[in-house]
Amino acid sequence: MGNGDAGTSLNERFELFSSVMCDALVGWDAAQGREGKRSQRFLRMVLRHLLHEARARVESDGAAGDGAAREDADGEPAAAVPAAFEQLDAELATMQEKHEDGQTVYLEHEQALNLAREALRELERSAQQAEFAELSHANRIEELKRNIATAQEQSAQLFASMEQGQLELESLDDQAAQAGLQTLLEIRSEQEIALIKARQELDQLTQQMRGQDEAKLAADRALQPLRDRIVELQLKEQAARLNQEQYAQQLAEAQADEEALAAKLGDDVRPSYLQGEVTRLTNAIAALGAVNLAALEELAQATERKTFLDAQCADLTEAITTLEDAIHKIDRETRDLLQDTFDKVNHHFGELFPVLFGGGNAKLVMTGEEILDSGVQVMAQPPGKKNATIHLLSGGEKALTATALVFSIFQLNPAPFCLLDEVDAPLDDANTERFCAMVKRMSANTQFLFISHNKIAMEMAQQLIGVTMQEQGVSRIVAVDMESASQLNSEPVAA
Repeated sequence: MGNGDAGTSLNERFELFSSVMCDALVGWDAAQGREGKRSQRFLRMVLRHLLHEARARVESDGAAGDGAAREDADGEPAAAVPAAFEQLDAELATMQEKHEDGQTVYLEHEQALNLAREALRELERSAQQAEFAELSHANRIEELKRNIATAQEQSAQLFASMEQGQLELESLDDQAAQAGLQTLLEIRSEQEIALIKARQELDQLTQQMRGQDEAKLAADRALQPLRDRIVELQLKEQAARLNQEQYAQQLAEAQADEEALAAKLGDDVRPSYLQGEVTRLTNAIAALGAVNLAALEELAQATERKTFLDAQCADLTEAITTLEDAIHKIDRETRDLLQDTFDKVNHHFGELFPVLFGGGNAKLVMTGEEILDSGVQVMAQPPGKKNATIHLLSGGEKALTATALVFSIFQLNPAPFCLLDEVDAPLDDANTERFCAMVKRMSANTQFLFISHNKIAMEMAQQLIGVTMQEQGVSRIVAVDMESASQLNSEPVAA
């Protein structure tokens, strides 16, 4: 083989080696991602530099070999070409080892970076928890400060009360105290003696009652046989009376002549003889043959049915009369009661309406002649208006008119307390002040509990109870006694 063929094969091998190294670098770039771009670029530059140096060296060695071949008649290739390849292989192996070492270091650094990021996340969570705990502790500290201030105020009040009591105790006279104590001891002794006497009398009365109970039980035991005897005689008397009524009914049904029977009956007549006569007569009647007794039975049944129906008719007539009388009485009393209630409510309504509106007039009007069936129409005319119906009033005027009507009904039978829920919501400030004045006037006899968000309505309250939320999701009840608050506000001023 000539030198030209050797040079061509060497160039092809360098091109193949370059393409393989570039493909390896591209694949490694895709596998490593963006984070190792710097190390990859550096390694690529080093490999390209080595390839260029190797190619230049081979070309120079090939040119020198060609000159030597022209001079050498045998045409042997230069011995420096294999040495150059061996050197390139050694340098390539060295670079691969460095690349593998760099990749291992890169993986270790990447793992350390991930651990550092996890630690950073844990620290951020810990910081958030610490901030939340700090906020909670700050709220707790504020609450404890308020409690301490309240406790200090209460302790100051207690110390003031103790000092006042100490001054009053020092002002008392010892002799007067001893005399009063002696008097109290004597009164206590007298009361103890009276208590002992009362207990002795109670024991005596208890013993007497016990003896009377025992005597009562003994009398009840002695009367029990007599009671049993009386019950037995009453039963016998009732049985005899039933027999007498049955026999009298039988005699009446048979249409017997009681005077003739009384003449035939004597003291010497025995019941067996009478029973024999009854049997004989029964047989004689049976011997008469078939008798048309159906007519008598039907007559008896019809008579009995008529009697029953007459009794039922009389009962129904009496019941109808009683019910009609009761209905008339109820209607009369209901009319009177409803008319009286209507008049009272109308009177109160006419008085309260001008008070709430500062004038005007209002009244209740029946819509029919019959009070039990008619409706009630509200006629209200505030001051300065001549409206014919309450539908022409504003929302606040309607609400205030309804309040006057409710208070008018409430005055019929005032309750110990009254609950008002957002009654002043549709009212303006002027109407709210009139409403508050009305509530204050009525609070002399009735205790009012009202729910309101109006500051004017809150000013008339003697005690306020509110709901606050100092912490998210935690509601608390706060009560304020207005009289006590006023005293607390006036104390520093007086001091």
